[in-house]
Amino acid sequence: MPNCAPSEPSSPQCESPSSSRPLWAPWRIDYIRGERPDIKCVFCHAAASEDDQQALVLARGSSCFVIMNRYPYTSGHLMVCPNRHLHDFNELTTSELTEIMSYTQKAIATLRTCMTPQGFNVGFNLGEAAGAGIADHIHLHIVPRWSGDTNFMPVLAHTRVMPEALDQTWKLLVQNWS
Repeated sequence: MPNCAPSEPSSPQCESPSSSRPLWAPWRIDYIRGERPDIKCVFCHAAASEDDQQALVLARGSSCFVIMNRYPYTSGHLMVCPNRHLHDFNELTTSELTEIMSYTQKAIATLRTCMTPQGFNVGFNLGEAAGAGIADHIHLHIVPRWSGDTNFMPVLAHTRVMPEALDQTWKLLVQNWS
């Protein structure tokens, strides 16, 4: 245990390993409880929404849009979705694929500017067996990564630590999208 000044007894470094403090992550509770909006498809709902901030939509193209993940793996976790409700990758047109990749490139550039991640995981989870939480509407994940961003919390507490609220991240990314 480090030496702690009497004026700093509440410093995390001064707490004993047996002490615990609650982690406040209110945005996760609905997901943990399985409480989700009664919407047939969250991506179709977001595509039709007129309130981009409420829907967490960052940008829209003619055939796709960029949306923040409401239950992110890391801060800044984005998804690029076609406007059409498709589950089969092979049903995407060349035009849709081109725009999805163009928006993916722009999203990565924006995240680099705003959040300076050290890497990215980018890709599709095609089907539930591949890990797709929403398998009926294909979408591409862009997950910014930092060295040390994986820790014991997801394993022991099924919780990910997020440094800021989704609405704050949305504002930052929208301001830097252009």
